[in-house]
Amino acid sequence: MTVSMTGFAAAKGQGAGHSWAWDIRSVNGKGLDLRLRVPDWIDGLELALRGEISRSLQRGNVSLSLKVARDGLAEGAEGVRVNIPALAAVLAALKQVEDAAMEAGVTLGQPTGADVLAVRGVLDTTSADFDVTPLRAAILADLPGLLKDFHAMRAAEGAALHGVIAAQLDRIARLTDDAALEATARRDAAATTLRDALAKVLANAEGVDETRLAQELALIAVKNDVAEELDRLTAHIDAARSLLAEPGQVGRKFDFLRQEFMREANTLCSKSQSLALTRIGLDLKTVIDQMREQVQNVE
Repeated sequence: MTVSMTGFAAAKGQGAGHSWAWDIRSVNGKGLDLRLRVPDWIDGLELALRGEISRSLQRGNVSLSLKVARDGLAEGAEGVRVNIPALAAVLAALKQVEDAAMEAGVTLGQPTGADVLAVRGVLDTTSADFDVTPLRAAILADLPGLLKDFHAMRAAEGAALHGVIAAQLDRIARLTDDAALEATARRDAAATTLRDALAKVLANAEGVDETRLAQELALIAVKNDVAEELDRLTAHIDAARSLLAEPGQVGRKFDFLRQEFMREANTLCSKSQSLALTRIGLDLKTVIDQMREQVQNVE
């Protein structure tokens, strides 16, 4: 089943005298990039969450946010207290600044209490007298439910991606068939053109090396033959359809295969020697580029 790297889930929980709310969201990425915003006063929580999420996901830029509050307290009030030595140092520094400003004849605005509390270190959010072990265990026990909803959304997004990519592969297959028909139709015309060119060369090339001439003609024929590119496109289509049916993480393989599609389409255009075949090649490149935007979201 195709899985998308785009997903979102949110949940609330309660336990060990606390309540919490968290959300998790992700977008596409080359690897797995985890960004966690969790309370730092719950020792060991971030490391444990990072380990559980890493075992559950393979790719994507993932952000998780967790807010925890003690029951009966305002959110964010848990463990907050004023660091008296730090406060004294900040107030002393403010007095020193104000005295220097007064001597220089500069008038400063008075800082508010909120300004002082915003200085790093004035508010101590640690909770040395509180055993966080039961709370950490309760939060970790709540994580599987959040991840279940998260995976469900990524799976739903993946099902939509599957349909879009399958339709694009069908379009590539039809264009490849059209290219094969056009290549066959132009074969007689190409042969006639080659014979005319050969006649001109022979008429004006007395004493020409016949071996070298045969080599050059063979090279021209190879440069104009697109059968190999069409065969590879057909093989890539079969491989891509097989990848869509595989479970697990196929995004990297699919992106590599998409690059191979584009390489064959570029070669087809360069060897077309036909306006109709060139147009088909350009249509192929357009569809393949559209597929790139979808494939980059596949896990």
